[in-house]
Amino acid sequence: MRFQTVDKWRKHTPDFLAVTAAGTWLIDVRPERLLKAEDLESFAAAQEVALSCGWRYTVAARWRPHVMTTLDAMAARRRPTRDLLQLQPALLARAEQGGSFGELAAGPYWPVVRAQLLHLLWHRQLGVDLSQPLTDGSWLVTAGGTT
Repeated sequence: MRFQTVDKWRKHTPDFLAVTAAGTWLIDVRPERLLKAEDLESFAAAQEVALSCGWRYTVAARWRPHVMTTLDAMAARRRPTRDLLQLQPALLARAEQGGSFGELAAGPYWPVVRAQLLHLLWHRQLGVDLSQPLTDGSWLVTAGGTT
């Protein structure tokens, strides 16, 4: 988009246009530590465009503090892994029935099971709500989101 400031004409391209069941969102992404005054002008212009189109607008400038910790834990299990105990099919079947991270991890092989659960989360065979910290109480869903 092109817009005029007090001093000059400027250009700005928002990062995402998300069309969801809850409505359309225009989204800019900029790490908070990199924000400059001219970015604020661009975001204000983008917000006006969104408003005129009947869309919502937001700027994603930082993660919730726990998100990076959770992603780091999952990323540590991103590499190919051998499932010598054949736990993954059983874990996926149990997740279909519903359960928390702690419930699925419980049992005699809990350290191995936790590693397998993190691996399944990273590879998107399981999902978890990242709006909350990953704990034993975090509810896991299957890739199709059926639980």
